[in-house]
Amino acid sequence: MTKRLIDIFGALLGLLLLSPVLAASALAIRLAMGRPVLFRQRRRGLRGSVFELYKFRTMSEERDSAGELLPDELRLTPLGRWLRRASMDELPQLYNVLAGEMSLTGPRPLLACYYQRCDARQVRRYEAKPGITGWAQVNGRNALTWEEKFELDVWYVDHRSLWLDLKIVVLTLAALARRQGISRDGHATMPEFLGSAKGRESAPPDRAATGPRRRGPRTVLRGFFKGAKEACPHER
Repeated sequence: MTKRLIDIFGALLGLLLLSPVLAASALAIRLAMGRPVLFRQRRRGLRGSVFELYKFRTMSEERDSAGELLPDELRLTPLGRWLRRASMDELPQLYNVLAGEMSLTGPRPLLACYYQRCDARQVRRYEAKPGITGWAQVNGRNALTWEEKFELDVWYVDHRSLWLDLKIVVLTLAALARRQGISRDGHATMPEFLGSAKGRESAPPDRAATGPRRRGPRTVLRGFFKGAKEACPHER
């Protein structure tokens, strides 16, 4: 309960203090890339539940002759590259925090399709609510391999506390100043996670198929911005 109250207060304070930055970013994207301003994508949250994550759009919608989206490095715009470098593309996720789908700190929410690709140990990362920043983000971010990220996520699940969350917030501010680990070497973002199913006895239940999806104040945001949807494996 204490962490939830901190999340609500932190998200409200962030939205208030950063409202000029949010407005300026939205206007810049609208002028440089057109609509939509927001990008939304299905991600997995606590215990594998599915929700729609919001980000500022950083890529174009350019496609090849077959109608398939071009690789990330060809669609990432100069403005989008700058937004990603400053981590400003993540700011709309403060809304996901208010909606109760995310926390300020926790394992980063991954693409919905990655859930079934995790092995029995890796899937434990879903025992905590996903965060805007997390232990893996302050210990290498996208410079890490997927396996290294998952190990750090599971470590966080086993050691989480308010003091650790405070440490993560402080380290995140320092990491933003250094602007390191934004992308994997040789990639515009991060290569697709192809899975570590070896040793997995059975897949966890798919809450997207067996349980109702959350309904909440996101309908207000959806009515204001028509965010672009994109399926696995592309991630922005």
